[in-house]
Amino acid sequence: MRLRTAMVVTGMAAALLTAPALAQDVRSDDVKQDRREIRQDRRDLRNDRRDVRQDRRDIRQDKRDIVNDTKDVRADRRDLRADRRELAADRKAGDKDAVKNDLKDIRADRKDVKNDLKDRRADVRDLHQDRRDLRADRRDVRQDRRDLRRDRRDLKSDQAAK
Repeated sequence: MRLRTAMVVTGMAAALLTAPALAQDVRSDDVKQDRREIRQDRRDLRNDRRDVRQDRRDIRQDKRDIVNDTKDVRADRRDLRADRRELAADRKAGDKDAVKNDLKDIRADRKDVKNDLKDRRADVRDLHQDRRDLRADRRDVRQDRRDLRRDRRDLKSDQAAK
């Protein structure tokens, strides 16, 4: 009986002595993992903020491109109107060579207007896509900030539990 009691007590003592060591070991791993997650979240946050800045730059550039394309379209339309006036004057005067050249100029100006309109539409599409990217990157920033806060809270609770 005494031997059995001694073994039970010894086993319980061993369990009590090893349990805190095991618990402490797990906690230190938790702390390491939390620190690792915090570093990763900071890195993600930094990269997302960089993406947001780049998206803003892209949006500004797209707006400039749209303005420039609009100016080009207006200039080409102005040229087209002038060529049409010249065509009408040359037809009235009966100058066949000038009419032929004016028609060629009108075709070229129409082509320019068409290409500039196509460029402007592409720039508008780019602007919309960049705005969507900006919204997504802002969402990522918010999520990374939430993750960082949670990881810091977890680290604090793990350190307090030590």
